[in-house]
Amino acid sequence: MSISPLVSLSPLDGRYAGKLDALRPHFSEYALIRRRLQVEIEWLKALAAESHFAEIPAFSQATLSECDALVGDFDPQQAAEVKAIEAVTNHDVKALEYWIRKRLADNGEVSGVAEFIHFACTSEDINNLAHALMLQAARSQTMLPMLDRIVDHLRALAHQFADLPMMSRTHGQPATPTTLGKEMANVAHRLGRARAAIAGVSLLGKMNGAVGNYNAHLAAYPDFDWESFARRFVESLGLEFNPYTIQIEPHDAMGELFDAFARANLILIDLNRDLWGYISLGFFRQKLKDGEIGSSTMPHKVNPIDFENSEGNLGLANALLRHLAEKLPISRWQRDLTDSTVLRNMGVALGYTLLAYDSLLRGLGKLEADPVRLHADLDANWELLAEPVQTVMRRHGVANPYEKLKELTRGKQISRQAMQDFVESLAIPAAARAELLALTPWGYTGKAAELARRI
Repeated sequence: MSISPLVSLSPLDGRYAGKLDALRPHFSEYALIRRRLQVEIEWLKALAAESHFAEIPAFSQATLSECDALVGDFDPQQAAEVKAIEAVTNHDVKALEYWIRKRLADNGEVSGVAEFIHFACTSEDINNLAHALMLQAARSQTMLPMLDRIVDHLRALAHQFADLPMMSRTHGQPATPTTLGKEMANVAHRLGRARAAIAGVSLLGKMNGAVGNYNAHLAAYPDFDWESFARRFVESLGLEFNPYTIQIEPHDAMGELFDAFARANLILIDLNRDLWGYISLGFFRQKLKDGEIGSSTMPHKVNPIDFENSEGNLGLANALLRHLAEKLPISRWQRDLTDSTVLRNMGVALGYTLLAYDSLLRGLGKLEADPVRLHADLDANWELLAEPVQTVMRRHGVANPYEKLKELTRGKQISRQAMQDFVESLAIPAAARAELLALTPWGYTGKAAELARRI
């Protein structure tokens, strides 16, 4: 059976394939091989640039350009050539080494020092840097820009609906009013912190040999400062140098990053569920799309499918992200292979995350507030003013204000007239009474509008 979206095992490469093209340059098998190639070539160039190694003279500018072009022009067809070699070697990194030797065989400068390709390296010297570069690029080029679009959209909604009153529901029950915009601002602020956590994780790398001690390096060149050289090399790739490792870079930073994504995703799950509820209450309507069907039997349905799709995919993403975060920092003794197969699923975890972001953005773009429905909800619950009334009573020394409002309102829906009759009966200053009589549920929103506009 030939592979196509219709027969793909994963929906990421099937039903949703078109939505995830932005991640393929970062997490596909081709992308991994390309990053390995980048590291191998940069290591060879770094060795050639170091005057300490008489056996590998400095490369000419023409050779440096040829090496750079090998990386820059690397394409999926060439990746397939590497995979063909791997079919024989049964070792992915060694297959790439052989491919590099073959591709640069006609370059006299390189062929003369061919044994310095992958010099003193364990496969994990190449892999840990390749994986870190993959994550770093995907984070900056794809994931954070998409998260920023969500924050920007929520901020716009916060400003648009800053003054639109909405009844809160704490424990699912009528509660102190807010504004629709303030509720959007709450999430935008939370996501801003989560975004900073994702961006703030410094990805680490190592280049120190089989068990992290530069054993092979020092066997060949015992008088050379390999640790400083390795530090410069790792930092030249834009990564933080880790001086203490086993055969693998311990993946603690990766765990931090995946955990940071999972925490951001939890905020978005919370948002999806709230928006689903607001749509159910009628606070939001959804813009109609020509030709779209909500139910195969109920023609009237306009379902909140984008938020449901987003929530479901965020759950899948977090199951994988949590496993990555918890598993990757654990390795038996100096090395086991359990991290290798798990790392191949980084793109799957972030793929479900990106898919969820896309669905959420699509849903946010369909939202239209219903001011009439929001007002009706507030107007039907004048008991909401029990809070400000009893608080003003406290200020003016009225005995047992909470208990009196509890007796009047608890578990009841109070009419406007009943609330105002109660206020009229209060022994408080006339000005305070007038202010309470002028108060409405939709006017009792505190600093909500100001806070919403500030985000």
